[in-house]
Amino acid sequence: MVVEPKVKGFICTTAHPVGCKKNVQNQICYTKENGEIKGPKKVLVIGASTGYGLASRITAAFAMNAATIGVMFEKEATGKRTATPGFYNTKAFDEAAKEAGLYTKSINGDAFSAEIKKEVIDTIKKDLGQVDMVVYSLAAPRRTMADGTVFSSSLKTVGEPFTQKNWNFKDNSIGEGTIGSATEEEIAGTIKVMGGEDWMDWIDALVENDAIASDAVTIAYSYIGPKLTYPVYHEGTIGMAKKHLKESADAITKKQAQKGIKAYVSVNKALVTQASAAIPVVPLYLSVLYKVMKEKDIHEGCIEQMNRLFKDKMFGGDAIEVMEDGMIHVDDWEMREDVQSEVMDIWEKISSENLLELADVDGYWNDFYNMFGFKLADVDYSADVEV
Repeated sequence: MVVEPKVKGFICTTAHPVGCKKNVQNQICYTKENGEIKGPKKVLVIGASTGYGLASRITAAFAMNAATIGVMFEKEATGKRTATPGFYNTKAFDEAAKEAGLYTKSINGDAFSAEIKKEVIDTIKKDLGQVDMVVYSLAAPRRTMADGTVFSSSLKTVGEPFTQKNWNFKDNSIGEGTIGSATEEEIAGTIKVMGGEDWMDWIDALVENDAIASDAVTIAYSYIGPKLTYPVYHEGTIGMAKKHLKESADAITKKQAQKGIKAYVSVNKALVTQASAAIPVVPLYLSVLYKVMKEKDIHEGCIEQMNRLFKDKMFGGDAIEVMEDGMIHVDDWEMREDVQSEVMDIWEKISSENLLELADVDGYWNDFYNMFGFKLADVDYSADVEV
């Protein structure tokens, strides 16, 4: 069938298998060109099918020559409905890794569940013995506990509602967007889903089953952003979850001190994701940020970020580069004073009349469509494809 993008609101309901494969190939090419990284050789990536998780797996495999196990929760195609982009991404990664002679195993299921943890651990024991790095990059809307209780995550403020300039996609106008305040239940739910509890459970399970090496490293990803978006991220429900993530990293390191396992949080750059596209205010900030960083030739996507994280911040020197707040920062270029001052200058001036001039609207949409395998060079989108 011919697959076209079908965008409803803030999401695309179709994915292009050939486009997704091309996207993965582009990231592999960048990684190979960027050179070898001397790092861990047996890597587990939890949340491995899109975004930073996929980029981490590609970097581990094609820069560090590592065997990788990826965990993801993706849907296959049914009838005329395409599979999710993560399904096609994973298929493309597995094919490329096998072709390169690299061990790869992808496990599709709910990473929160005891069943998937067991399947992953059994696979590690059988095929690799132990892993020496665990990347925790899980982004999920909800979490089902062993007793059937379901917790949901919310992107809301903690305290007062937040109103700021907002980009209306329908007519490219600038108006106002408001993000409501969360209830105590919503805050607690977000921490359960997006915090570090499940990360700790994974490390505990790996240690108990002797499936993780002594002196292994584990990392999870976070975002802080500028003061402009603090009410949404840093001080909102997601910020509460990310605070718990950092506390969990400290708890893992303390608990596993005897085994020498160290846990870190990396604060990454703001990028277009399926989640960020749906949050008022954030897409406008991203489009302005993209323009400023591209003009300064310091813009990075997921794969550039993960290559720099692994190469420069984690495995390039004698020690992992941690800042005063105890976290690794690859948002350092985004948060540069010259970048943020220019972003805020544009933010004050931006309007419906000058949006296309002052923001990188095309860049934003290109990244959005690329996530689903669309608008990639050298892909014939008029051709029939097997979904």
